[in-house]
Amino acid sequence: MHAAVGRRTVLRDDLPAVMDSRRAEAEIIAEAYRSAHRGDDRAALVAAIADALADLAAAEERAEAVRRQVSRGYVRAGAPVAAERA
Repeated sequence: MHAAVGRRTVLRDDLPAVMDSRRAEAEIIAEAYRSAHRGDDRAALVAAIADALADLAAAEERAEAVRRQVSRGYVRAGAPVAAERA
């Protein structure tokens, strides 16, 4: 098997151990979804994608909340209070 890494193609045997462990983890997760859906590959795939999209949406919401907090911090710290100006 071959895999694209960056701009070059390497043999799968040359992939770093991290990639191998991620693939092993992905296979375990895939088998768990398949078992949960009694061997129905399509239903398992749809459920996995739905869960991944839900996780992505939750992560985006958390990131947006952090951005809002940072912005409020700059606004609060940026303008001097009336007592400080006098």
